[in-house]
Amino acid sequence: MGKSKGGGRRRQAGVEAVVESVDGGLAELIPDRERARAWTLVIDGAPQSHVDLDDPAYLSFEYQRRLGHVIDLAAPPGRPVHAVHLGGGALTLARYVAATRPRSTQQVVERDGALVQLVRRELPLDPNARIRVRSTDAREGLAKVPDGWADLVITDVFSGARTPAHLTSTEFLDDVRRALKPGGVYAANLADGPPLAHLRGQIATAAARFGQLALVADPAVLRGKRFGNAVLVASDHPLPIAELTRLAASDPHPARVEHGRTLTDFTGGAAPVTDLAAVASPAPPASVFR
Repeated sequence: MGKSKGGGRRRQAGVEAVVESVDGGLAELIPDRERARAWTLVIDGAPQSHVDLDDPAYLSFEYQRRLGHVIDLAAPPGRPVHAVHLGGGALTLARYVAATRPRSTQQVVERDGALVQLVRRELPLDPNARIRVRSTDAREGLAKVPDGWADLVITDVFSGARTPAHLTSTEFLDDVRRALKPGGVYAANLADGPPLAHLRGQIATAAARFGQLALVADPAVLRGKRFGNAVLVASDHPLPIAELTRLAASDPHPARVEHGRTLTDFTGGAAPVTDLAAVASPAPPASVFR
């Protein structure tokens, strides 16, 4: 595990923000003015996660709500699942699964050991939640998941606001498939802007390994009007497209769900990405976090 390299606290809205150096940069836990025990995790100025300790089923970030919709539809309501989270942040989605699907068993892989220590100390997990956190590289952690163990694998890994190249390839998805149960669901938080070459390549890569795909995103992002997040969902069993569409449309920030021929057309003939050709996702423009 990495060690904290100094830190401190500063007051905001009457509550002290926590500022600490972690392996990935300067981490800040900033108190939410609207919610008594809620915090936003920011690393090097980029918002990463939001956690409400009193209400872990509350998801503030729109991309996390979209991943929450996928979690909600991955199994009948309330049924425990086996979930793997590649990328931990403030453990928001693991807390969400634990709150909405009690008795679930979860593995979180978060490379930044100092960040894990900070989050565990300042935003402690429910001791009854069956969440195991490994501080290692996402792909190395995934390799340790037993064959056919997971109902759900969620990738939300960013290093310097970019998805590392080795988590964008067909070889990576081969290991995701190995870890998934038959009918299991894979979901990935992707970030891209015009001309959307990264997003198109990721859809083509997933299509080379999974029979069923859906993409959930803000229409302006899909049209290449602005940089933003898109959630890619993949499985070998039919996806709950109608329910996902309804949930995405009723969100405070409505999103569109693309699937089938429309999604294939959206890729524009992009080729699947292999380990040899993989590159990190594009860096967001500075204006994104203003």
